[in-house]
Amino acid sequence: MSLESDSTNVIGLLCSSSPLANEPSIDVDDLEEFTLRPAPQGVTVKCRITRDKKGMDRGMYPTYYLHLEREDGKKVFLLAGRKRKKSKTSNYLISIDPTDLSRGGESFIGKLRSNLMGTKFTVYDSGVNPVKTTSSLEAGNLRQELAAICYETNVLGFKGPRKMSVIIPGMNMDHERVSIRPRNEHESLLARWQNKSTESVIELHNKTPVWNDDTQSYVLNFHGRVTQASVKNFQIIHDNDPDYIVMQFGRVAEDVFTMDYNYPMCALQAFAIALSSFDSKLACE
Repeated sequence: MSLESDSTNVIGLLCSSSPLANEPSIDVDDLEEFTLRPAPQGVTVKCRITRDKKGMDRGMYPTYYLHLEREDGKKVFLLAGRKRKKSKTSNYLISIDPTDLSRGGESFIGKLRSNLMGTKFTVYDSGVNPVKTTSSLEAGNLRQELAAICYETNVLGFKGPRKMSVIIPGMNMDHERVSIRPRNEHESLLARWQNKSTESVIELHNKTPVWNDDTQSYVLNFHGRVTQASVKNFQIIHDNDPDYIVMQFGRVAEDVFTMDYNYPMCALQAFAIALSSFDSKLACE
């Protein structure tokens, strides 16, 4: 299979047909609950992201749709995301309704926000910003931080594969996500990570691709789930178990990408991480 190169620093593919994991049926009757629930242990949740650039400003502000891929070939809508206009930093609203991506809508489920440089991102649920709490009732509904994503250039500058660190809340003994509701910047996931205060959080990294002399590109084994080379292709792992793919993301067509995730990640976390990959200023395609 020939690799399609879309830049000098492509992440290519090693083809293999072995599956990531078995695929029992996944219950998505309650969409909001499902998208926040960690993947079942031992099950890879396989999804697809489509990027819609239609319309006057969609080139600048495309809408992204996440669908679950079922074994029978049917696709089930999960989430939609779109970048907000007139925002100083990149700010994506995420909704469980493909037609309502408004901040005040009932379907608003979370958001992704970047720093000014576009290199660090935080994923929030739909709770209240602590700066805007005016009552004890609102204080009881403080927003949770569900993930933080940090991109860094490496020794090759923009010529080599990107490096990502992903910080997510840890899991308790009942396999439930630890609730992290910072009241200020010092309690945020990013601050905890930068201060090496990693109690009750999980630090993940992208798997380092291997240079392939035959294709003259960096390659990862996506087990047939990714078919086009792209700098955006990545796999997320924990350093203690590099063979366990917590999440993978990659291109299969111009505006179509696969996104698969495993325990302890949930759909909202994985989708927001993928959105950060589309947005990151280090994505020099």
